Amino acid sequence: MKSYISAAVIFAALLVTVPAAPLAVSELRHTSAAEPTAAVYKSENSEKETKKQTEAQEPSENSKKENEKENKSASDDQENFKVLDITTGKVEEISVFDYVVGAVCAEMPATFEPEALKAQAVAAHTYAQRQKEKALTSPDKELNGAYFSNDSSKYQAYFTENQAKQYYGDNYEQYIEKIKNAVSDVESEILVYEDEPIIAAFHSMSSGTTESAENVWGSKVEYLIPVESDYDTEAPKYMEEYEYTADEVKERLENAFDDIKLGDKPEEWFSDVSKSKSNTVLEIKAGNLTVTGQEIRAALSLRSASFDIEYDDGFKITTRGYGHCVGMSQYGAELLARQGKTWQEIIHWYYADVTIGAYKE
Repeated sequence: MKSYISAAVIFAALLVTVPAAPLAVSELRHTSAAEPTAAVYKSENSEKETKKQTEAQEPSENSKKENEKENKSASDDQENFKVLDITTGKVEEISVFDYVVGAVCAEMPATFEPEALKAQAVAAHTYAQRQKEKALTSPDKELNGAYFSNDSSKYQAYFTENQAKQYYGDNYEQYIEKIKNAVSDVESEILVYEDEPIIAAFHSMSSGTTESAENVWGSKVEYLIPVESDYDTEAPKYMEEYEYTADEVKERLENAFDDIKLGDKPEEWFSDVSKSKSNTVLEIKAGNLTVTGQEIRAALSLRSASFDIEYDDGFKITTRGYGHCVGMSQYGAELLARQGKTWQEIIHWYYADVTIGAYKE
């Protein structure tokens, strides 16, 4: 029988609005929504947005031994996660600690502050626990008894030890120690709403205000609501411009929408744009069809659904932010951590009215 024990720390109030500062990433059981796909949890390559990682120093043997001792403590009391390896077809059992470490490696830059890494670790653990409970109640035959797979197009991204070594290269020892230390501090913690693990959505950076789940996926989620994250506007590649010829746009739209009809005037192809308060395009008329901003984002391979379209002998599209913009902004979490905020404060800023709790069987 599982239970969720509330964390001891209680916050008197949520964070105040943080000023911008320069930065160096289907089912809802307590709503009527259909749960969005794994893209909800993907950082969308936020690691690529960071500066080149600096040369690492090898940690001491004493620090390695101390970490190994600490890393075993919490995992001993938790069940493993069953993960399908899509390359071999085998189901592997991975400890909670190792899985969360691998997820943080894959989802957030190791150069980020420890408190941001801890917030990411709690979100990653929450995702895995929610997916596990879903798999136990409604098994997916394709998973062969696993809770999820290592297919990052369908599930949360995860690095094996070898993948992390290849990714970090000479910096592996420094970065893996940093991430393991962060995970060790929060390994037993997950996020709970109404006694169930939440949809711990996160993204690389918002448009300046995060978006509601309702506006992106069509169903209300009480704890995934817009919050100010204006420091995201200083993140790398916050604003990007795309240039397409009319023929390129036509080809992409016709591939995405079977019934679309475009006239002879490209400047009239897009009209009637409706945006949310977070600047997400909710609906836009493309030719004869009214489609969502998320659909246009997918069709034109844009970084976000917060965009503006101009035409002058070709299309220029300007986007803001990166990702679906729901839940925790990773660059926002990094700035809050730099300002001295704890991982708990970061969590409560981005996920409204959730409980931080220790999971126990």
